Amino acid sequence: MKTAFVFPGQGAQYIGMAMDLAESREEYSWTLQEFDRINQTQLWNIMRDGPESALQETRYTQPAILFHSIAALKLFQTEIGIKPDYVAGHSLGEFSALVANNTLQWLDAMYLVHKRGEFMIRANQDRPFAMAAVIGLTGDTVHHICLQVTQTYTVVAANFNTPEQTVISGTREGVEAASRLAEEAGAKKIVPLAVGGPFHSPLITRAEEWLNQEIAKINFSQPEIPVITNVDASPTTNLDKIRYNLAKQVTSPVLWVDTINFLISRGIDLIFEFGPKNVLAGMIKKINRDLPVINIDKLTDIEKAKIRMKEL
Repeated sequence: MKTAFVFPGQGAQYIGMAMDLAESREEYSWTLQEFDRINQTQLWNIMRDGPESALQETRYTQPAILFHSIAALKLFQTEIGIKPDYVAGHSLGEFSALVANNTLQWLDAMYLVHKRGEFMIRANQDRPFAMAAVIGLTGDTVHHICLQVTQTYTVVAANFNTPEQTVISGTREGVEAASRLAEEAGAKKIVPLAVGGPFHSPLITRAEEWLNQEIAKINFSQPEIPVITNVDASPTTNLDKIRYNLAKQVTSPVLWVDTINFLISRGIDLIFEFGPKNVLAGMIKKINRDLPVINIDKLTDIEKAKIRMKEL
């Protein structure tokens, strides 16, 4: 059976996330405590007790989700020794994927996404911005709508999540203008997103530059398992390309539909999603209903996964 491991991005967080995982192994608790010590943060407390407003801050959300994803992965692998054929992640999930294929160390990846979160907010310089999910139109249609609007305002198709859900990102005026055109084109729904910045847009180009400088400080190991990168939805084990694409994806669209379609084209039989909630599983079902996805969020999900695997 050919498998892929995938990892979620921002938006899947919740109060109490990963606590059962962290408390199940002393080394996992140590990792979270060490991150707080090194970065002078209180991530552990925020994940456990909130407040929600703190957990939603991008600089905390991103390392929280990465920690949760890798703790779930490691516990799963102690019980079920599956080696995937590919790894992939949605936006910040690409960093989790690079821990999964042993390119990055766990703490190094948490540090990078913590800085990434800071940079993605700071780079916008407090300019009015917006992001919104356009539902009911193809990605190509949304992309062409954004191209029309960019003659006046800045707006781009940022996340190609499913064949009929594409997130747009840009200035507030740009997103509003594109949303109006999307409604005229027959969009079923436009959902404004509560985010801290215009992610995956040219408005945060400086974040890409700053992150590239941080990436240069971190040791990357040669992976054996290919990662499917967000920037081009193609597999690679080339470290230069991996580093380049990690920085580039800050301002590039997330090609999630293309990523899943690539995995399908390579004969993947089963996908495991590691991390909070099951956002990616929902997206994948809308790309290909027949591709089974098993989500590992909580400790109890590992036993459920064993049962599900026997049924497949």
